[in-house]
Amino acid sequence: MDNWIRCFHPAPEAGAQLVCFPHAGGSASGYHALSAALAGSAEGLVVQYPGRHDRIAEPFAERLGDVVDAVLPSIPVTGDRPLFLFGHSMGALLAYETARRLAAEGREPAALFVSGSEAPSRPRRVRLPDSPTDEDLVGEMRLLSGTDDELLTHPEILQLALPPMRADYAMLSARVHAPGPPLRCPVTVLTGDNDPRVTLEGAQAWEQETEGAFERHVLPGGHFFLNDHLPYVAELITAQVPGRTVPTGA
Repeated sequence: MDNWIRCFHPAPEAGAQLVCFPHAGGSASGYHALSAALAGSAEGLVVQYPGRHDRIAEPFAERLGDVVDAVLPSIPVTGDRPLFLFGHSMGALLAYETARRLAAEGREPAALFVSGSEAPSRPRRVRLPDSPTDEDLVGEMRLLSGTDDELLTHPEILQLALPPMRADYAMLSARVHAPGPPLRCPVTVLTGDNDPRVTLEGAQAWEQETEGAFERHVLPGGHFFLNDHLPYVAELITAQVPGRTVPTGA
């Protein structure tokens, strides 16, 4: 694709395209499994933030809006295939802001999927110092259980993991919600029932962000519950593809 988008499983015949935004500190590779699970029903296009993996030499983004500005030209203008957006945690906010910008340009996505995040109008619940130490960030990683605890004792791994996480948390801390017109597309919210950073009320509050259909799915797990429920999440996405059916359960 280009500098911002990775496509792990090209599927030009898939019924939809899904643009995915990683979580804070994450990279495009985190969506490789979901892209595979979609099995051609929707073609996964994953955003790669600067400052990590093959873009490690590039400076980190300083504002969430900078990421949206840069990604927008890379999002395909679809003709016969609907465009979906998906984001987890920080990625949920980026997917939402991208959906708003696309709507303002007259090309609102066909569906928005947000995961592991309270609604954008809610106050952010993370309570880290303005200039967090390495210990602060490691403590946050342990709380969210997104990284093997044993890996957090290896200096070489932390040297790679902490800089992008620090930069992304700085972007989140600087974010100010700007109210605007609600979306018209369907919004599907996924949350873990034991997420220390997302309440059920905070997840439900996403309903205020759209005039379209709204669904909330509560799944077993913590902040990174997605890793244990990829088949179900893939079914939810596939259900929005024209001609597909809605899964049952959860």
